[in-house]
Amino acid sequence: MKKRFTEEQIIGILKEQESGEWTADVCRRHGISQATFYKYKSKYGGLEVSDARKLRALEDENNKLKKMLAEQMLDNAMLRDVNLKKW
Repeated sequence: MKKRFTEEQIIGILKEQESGEWTADVCRRHGISQATFYKYKSKYGGLEVSDARKLRALEDENNKLKKMLAEQMLDNAMLRDVNLKKW
């Protein structure tokens, strides 16, 4: 899925609205729906750009670790099957 805005841009959009502009005006200017705006706000609300980068890095690391765990579990199951068939 292609992302239209980066985390930095999304945080900038949220800061525009927090500075006192109407939500509808901000959404119209950036070409997003209000539902999308509030989805962004629930995920990135209150974050700074550096926090968003840290969040992205942590999500990437978490995905990597989940993949490694799944591979280890598959290897263990495979070895268990081989061991049971030998005896």
